[in-house]
Amino acid sequence: MTKIDLITGILGSGKTTFLHSYAKYFLSQGQKIAILENDFGAVNIDMMMLQDLKSENCQLEMIAGGGDKDCHKRRFKTQLISLGMQHFDRVLVEPSGIFDMDEFFDTLYESPLDRWFQIGSVLTIIDSEMKALLSSQMEYLLASEAACAGKLILSKRNPAESESQITDRILKHVNRALTGIQCPRQFTEKDMIIKPWEKLTEEDFKNLSASGYRSERYVKQFDTDKVESEVHYFMHIAIPEEQIAELLETILNDSQNGTIFRIKGALPKADGKVLKINAVHEKIEMTPVPAGQAVLIIIGEKINYQRIDAFLRKYNTNPEYVSI
Repeated sequence: MTKIDLITGILGSGKTTFLHSYAKYFLSQGQKIAILENDFGAVNIDMMMLQDLKSENCQLEMIAGGGDKDCHKRRFKTQLISLGMQHFDRVLVEPSGIFDMDEFFDTLYESPLDRWFQIGSVLTIIDSEMKALLSSQMEYLLASEAACAGKLILSKRNPAESESQITDRILKHVNRALTGIQCPRQFTEKDMIIKPWEKLTEEDFKNLSASGYRSERYVKQFDTDKVESEVHYFMHIAIPEEQIAELLETILNDSQNGTIFRIKGALPKADGKVLKINAVHEKIEMTPVPAGQAVLIIIGEKINYQRIDAFLRKYNTNPEYVSI
């Protein structure tokens, strides 16, 4: 049977960065793998970060967003059937940051997937710099995705904090969130990997790949269909590089723009390369990558896309710009 791993984490936690290293471990072991990316729409920015892995032993696939939960589940199952018939050693699934865990487990219990796949590990990425209190929806997603994890993996560690300080703070936060959804599970230090990712060894990855998962009960507080109900695309966009961070911060923090969970995308640089954008209220990240489609994707609730469009038009220099 093919083992299948799920890499979860709320918006902007660092799932794709971890997945890149995790996939490289399996490839170094001579395994044939597939990576299944889920995104909100037809433009998958995170896939850019994985292109260098694509090879005879690594297949990249995507589940496009849109439609209701049942529609998305059918797409997920169809993709898995296709991968199951190709006899990979491992399939790595990265869902969006807004994900219903039941979709993963329920789908894999269906025929013929239950004969082809065996759940390997569920790994949850936790941003160690996340706010002490998130929105009620994000707290729910944090807890519901962590509840089933074999391991919590901390990202973006602040070197100014000691390991014990970070561990104590994150455990209190996650366990409080679990209590909030009436989940009996409580994490301890042994359930967490706090090591800097660049120092993870082959043995570390081996242990992570064998960390398994938990089947935990909890009370569903939000319908993920409603949480991810709004996504807007602003395409063929070019912003002077020195103005990008200020513009993103303005869009994120202007309450009249709606409730924005995340801004992601890619913007062109003057040298011909692009900046991969990952912006949440806690942090704005701009990472140079070789290539990518010029687009900003706004994810949130009750988004005032006309107002955001007006912001962007003030800075945009590409005459082909369009908002969708």
